[in-house]
Amino acid sequence: MAPRTPPSARRVRIGTELRRLRERAGMTAAEAARSLGTTQAQVSNIEANRFGVSADRVTTLAQIYDCADQPLVDALAEMAADRSRGWWEEYRDTLPVRLLDLAEMEHHARALRVAQVINIPGLLQTPEHARALFREVVPTLRPHEIEYRISHRIKRQAVLHRDTPLSYTAIVHEAALRMQFGGRDVAQAQLEHLAEVSHLPGLTLRVIPFGGTSFPTTGHGVDYAYGPVETLDTVQLDTAHGSELINAVGQLEKYRLVLDRMERVSLDPAASRELILHIAQNL
Repeated sequence: MAPRTPPSARRVRIGTELRRLRERAGMTAAEAARSLGTTQAQVSNIEANRFGVSADRVTTLAQIYDCADQPLVDALAEMAADRSRGWWEEYRDTLPVRLLDLAEMEHHARALRVAQVINIPGLLQTPEHARALFREVVPTLRPHEIEYRISHRIKRQAVLHRDTPLSYTAIVHEAALRMQFGGRDVAQAQLEHLAEVSHLPGLTLRVIPFGGTSFPTTGHGVDYAYGPVETLDTVQLDTAHGSELINAVGQLEKYRLVLDRMERVSLDPAASRELILHIAQNL
């Protein structure tokens, strides 16, 4: 028997939210199973995403849990009904699963807001800039592994070029603009690319300049993906050990506030573009 493909982060989220609804209703898995007419094991397997779950079953479970948040129930049912395979699945055997989860998160997001202190956001990187970054990864990547990652990163950028523009806000610190990854020519081309894409419909690029007021950050990149309803928002953090997905209510609120405060101390888009071009011309 062929091994079962691990569920995507989006499908895992369905089980997570069903478990939260059950716990909010004050029901055990055994009690939910009795109301559903099935076994406790099946309810547990649905919540752990060992089994798939249909849209109808999602709706039935929400009714058992007396969930009055109909937009949330509808969004979960729509997620359960979606069995399509995204382009990122072609990389399942060649890239870490978290990179696939990131592409899936961006693809389904209603809007994206990101913040970077040291790096240029992935959706705004040139291939040459990305290649320079991947050459410095520890442990060292082999040449073909670097090319897989570059290909994946460039395909992710398609969300910025849809017929209906995605709302995308990128907050970048001036430090990231002055990091000359790949040397002067690569860095200058990257900055010129940033200035160019800042004109895209739906895209807002803001720079936090040196000498500005303080703001909350650990230095890690933050990607905030807005879901169909606020409960289904997701945060992706860049960490030294790889990316981490977060969806706890308290953590979502925290990172919305972090991004709000970073945006408040940033330059407006026109002044940000002017600073980017100034740095590019003076490298």
